[in-house]
Amino acid sequence: MIPVLPALIALGSNLPSMAGPPGPTVMAAMDALADLGRVAGRSRLYRSPAWPPGGPDYVNAAALVGTALAPEEILDRLHGIEAALGRTREERWGARTLDLDLLAWGEEVRPDAQGQRAWRDLAPERQGKEAPDRLILPHPRMQDRGFVLVPLAEVAPDWRHPLIGRTVRDMLEALPPSALDGIHAL
Repeated sequence: MIPVLPALIALGSNLPSMAGPPGPTVMAAMDALADLGRVAGRSRLYRSPAWPPGGPDYVNAAALVGTALAPEEILDRLHGIEAALGRTREERWGARTLDLDLLAWGEEVRPDAQGQRAWRDLAPERQGKEAPDRLILPHPRMQDRGFVLVPLAEVAPDWRHPLIGRTVRDMLEALPPSALDGIHAL
Protein backbone atom coordinates (compact mmCIF):
# COMPACT_ATOMS: atom_id res chain seq x y z
CA MET A 1 0.00 0.00 0.00
CA ILE A 2 1.35 3.39 -0.99
CA PRO A 3 1.19 5.98 1.82
CA VAL A 4 -0.41 9.38 1.35
CA LEU A 5 2.46 11.71 0.51
CA PRO A 6 2.65 15.34 -0.52
CA ALA A 7 2.98 15.86 -4.27
CA LEU A 8 4.32 19.28 -5.23
CA ILE A 9 3.03 20.37 -8.62
CA ALA A 10 3.96 23.36 -10.78
CA LEU A 11 1.43 24.73 -13.24
CA GLY A 12 2.05 27.07 -16.16
CA SER A 13 0.37 28.33 -19.33
CA ASN A 14 1.14 30.95 -21.94
CA LEU A 15 -1.30 30.05 -24.72
CA PRO A 16 -5.10 29.95 -24.62
CA SER A 17 -6.89 26.63 -24.21
CA MET A 18 -10.48 25.48 -24.35
CA ALA A 19 -10.78 26.91 -20.80
CA GLY A 20 -9.81 30.38 -22.06
CA PRO A 21 -6.67 32.47 -21.67
CA PRO A 22 -3.73 31.26 -19.55
CA GLY A 23 -5.15 32.36 -16.16
CA PRO A 24 -8.43 30.44 -16.47
CA THR A 25 -6.50 27.51 -18.00
CA VAL A 26 -4.28 27.27 -14.91
CA MET A 27 -7.34 27.54 -12.65
CA ALA A 28 -9.11 24.75 -14.57
CA ALA A 29 -6.03 22.58 -14.22
CA MET A 30 -5.84 23.40 -10.50
CA ASP A 31 -9.45 22.22 -10.11
CA ALA A 32 -8.64 19.01 -12.01
CA LEU A 33 -5.86 18.17 -9.53
CA ALA A 34 -8.58 16.92 -7.16
CA ASP A 35 -8.43 13.75 -9.29
CA LEU A 36 -5.03 13.04 -7.67
CA GLY A 37 -6.09 13.30 -4.04
CA ARG A 38 -6.71 16.06 -1.49
CA VAL A 39 -5.59 19.48 -2.72
CA ALA A 40 -4.07 20.85 0.47
CA GLY A 41 -2.70 24.11 -0.94
CA ARG A 42 -3.01 26.37 -3.95
CA SER A 43 -0.85 29.37 -4.65
CA ARG A 44 -1.95 32.62 -6.19
CA LEU A 45 -1.41 33.06 -9.92
CA TYR A 46 1.78 34.76 -11.05
CA ARG A 47 2.80 36.35 -14.32
CA SER A 48 6.33 35.36 -15.38
CA PRO A 49 8.42 36.15 -18.44
CA ALA A 50 8.62 33.29 -20.94
CA TRP A 51 11.52 30.86 -20.63
CA PRO A 52 13.36 30.64 -22.87
CA PRO A 53 12.84 34.34 -23.65
CA GLY A 54 10.82 35.37 -26.65
CA GLY A 55 7.33 33.95 -26.19
CA PRO A 56 4.25 35.29 -24.45
CA ASP A 57 4.44 35.67 -20.67
CA TYR A 58 3.38 32.69 -18.56
CA VAL A 59 0.83 32.41 -15.83
CA ASN A 60 2.32 30.15 -13.14
CA ALA A 61 1.06 28.60 -9.92
CA ALA A 62 1.84 25.72 -7.58
CA ALA A 63 -0.22 23.17 -5.69
CA LEU A 64 0.30 20.77 -2.83
CA VAL A 65 -1.72 17.55 -3.14
CA GLY A 66 -1.86 14.74 -0.59
CA THR A 67 -2.03 11.58 -2.65
CA ALA A 68 -1.69 7.82 -2.38
CA LEU A 69 -0.89 7.56 -6.08
CA ALA A 70 2.56 6.43 -7.17
CA PRO A 71 4.63 9.09 -8.96
CA GLU A 72 4.23 7.43 -12.38
CA GLU A 73 0.44 7.42 -11.95
CA ILE A 74 0.53 11.08 -10.88
CA LEU A 75 2.55 11.96 -13.97
CA ASP A 76 0.17 9.99 -16.20
CA ARG A 77 -2.81 11.87 -14.77
CA LEU A 78 -1.04 15.23 -15.11
CA HIS A 79 -0.43 14.45 -18.78
CA GLY A 80 -4.13 13.57 -19.09
CA ILE A 81 -5.12 16.96 -17.64
CA GLU A 82 -2.73 18.68 -20.05
CA ALA A 83 -4.21 16.79 -23.02
CA ALA A 84 -7.78 17.54 -21.93
CA LEU A 85 -6.91 21.25 -21.99
CA GLY A 86 -5.30 21.03 -25.45
CA ARG A 87 -1.60 20.47 -24.73
CA THR A 88 0.40 18.94 -27.54
CA ARG A 89 4.04 17.93 -27.08
CA GLU A 90 5.84 19.26 -30.13
CA GLU A 91 8.66 21.43 -28.84
CA ARG A 92 10.73 21.24 -25.66
CA TRP A 93 10.42 24.49 -23.71
CA GLY A 94 8.09 26.01 -26.30
CA ALA A 95 4.88 27.98 -25.78
CA ARG A 96 2.06 25.77 -24.50
CA THR A 97 -1.52 25.76 -23.40
CA LEU A 98 -0.60 23.98 -20.18
CA ASP A 99 2.46 22.56 -18.46
CA LEU A 100 2.09 20.48 -15.31
CA ASP A 101 5.28 19.32 -13.62
CA LEU A 102 5.55 16.89 -10.73
CA LEU A 103 8.24 18.66 -8.73
CA ALA A 104 8.45 16.27 -5.81
CA TRP A 105 6.68 13.36 -4.14
CA GLY A 106 7.47 13.46 -0.45
CA GLU A 107 11.21 12.97 -0.06
CA GLU A 108 11.46 10.47 -2.91
CA VAL A 109 14.58 10.58 -5.10
CA ARG A 110 14.27 9.05 -8.58
CA PRO A 111 15.92 7.22 -10.24
CA ASP A 112 18.56 7.52 -7.48
CA ALA A 113 20.80 10.24 -6.01
CA GLN A 114 23.42 9.89 -8.74
CA GLY A 115 20.85 9.98 -11.56
CA GLN A 116 19.01 12.96 -10.08
CA ARG A 117 22.30 14.82 -9.58
CA ALA A 118 23.37 14.12 -13.19
CA TRP A 119 20.20 15.79 -14.52
CA ARG A 120 20.42 18.61 -11.95
CA ASP A 121 24.01 19.36 -13.02
CA LEU A 122 23.37 19.04 -16.78
CA ALA A 123 25.14 21.84 -18.69
CA PRO A 124 22.80 24.69 -19.68
CA GLU A 125 23.44 24.21 -23.40
CA ARG A 126 22.21 20.60 -23.11
CA GLN A 127 19.12 21.30 -20.97
CA GLY A 128 16.88 22.43 -23.82
CA LYS A 129 17.95 19.58 -26.09
CA GLU A 130 17.94 16.53 -23.83
CA ALA A 131 15.06 15.03 -21.90
CA PRO A 132 15.23 12.11 -19.48
CA ASP A 133 13.58 8.85 -20.46
CA ARG A 134 12.16 8.41 -16.96
CA LEU A 135 10.76 10.44 -14.11
CA ILE A 136 13.40 12.44 -12.23
CA LEU A 137 12.48 13.45 -8.68
CA PRO A 138 12.81 16.02 -7.32
CA HIS A 139 12.52 18.02 -10.52
CA PRO A 140 16.13 18.73 -11.49
CA ARG A 141 15.64 22.46 -12.24
CA MET A 142 13.25 23.51 -9.48
CA GLN A 143 15.97 25.12 -7.33
CA ASP A 144 17.00 27.38 -10.23
CA ARG A 145 13.62 28.76 -11.28
CA GLY A 146 11.97 31.74 -9.67
CA PHE A 147 8.74 31.09 -11.55
CA VAL A 148 8.55 27.71 -9.76
CA LEU A 149 9.82 28.69 -6.30
CA VAL A 150 7.79 31.89 -5.86
CA PRO A 151 4.38 30.15 -6.02
CA LEU A 152 5.73 26.98 -4.38
CA ALA A 153 6.82 29.03 -1.36
CA GLU A 154 3.13 29.83 -0.75
CA VAL A 155 2.09 26.17 -0.48
CA ALA A 156 5.20 24.33 0.79
CA PRO A 157 7.79 26.79 2.14
CA ASP A 158 9.25 24.22 4.54
CA TRP A 159 9.51 21.28 2.14
CA ARG A 160 13.17 20.27 2.14
CA HIS A 161 14.96 19.02 -0.96
CA PRO A 162 16.22 15.56 0.03
CA LEU A 163 19.57 15.94 -1.76
CA ILE A 164 20.32 19.65 -1.61
CA GLY A 165 19.11 19.89 1.98
CA ARG A 166 17.49 23.32 1.56
CA THR A 167 13.86 24.25 2.03
CA VAL A 168 11.80 25.91 -0.69
CA ARG A 169 12.14 29.15 1.27
CA ASP A 170 15.95 28.72 1.40
CA MET A 171 16.18 27.95 -2.33
CA LEU A 172 14.05 31.00 -3.15
CA GLU A 173 16.21 33.27 -0.98
CA ALA A 174 19.37 31.90 -2.65
CA LEU A 175 18.24 32.88 -6.16
CA PRO A 176 19.95 35.84 -7.77
CA PRO A 177 17.64 38.86 -8.15
CA SER A 178 17.65 38.38 -11.94
CA ALA A 179 15.83 35.03 -11.48
CA LEU A 180 12.88 36.95 -10.04
CA ASP A 181 12.74 39.75 -12.64
CA GLY A 182 9.25 40.23 -14.04
CA ILE A 183 7.51 37.76 -11.68
CA HIS A 184 4.47 39.30 -10.02
CA ALA A 185 1.18 38.16 -8.52
CA LEU A 186 -1.95 38.62 -10.60
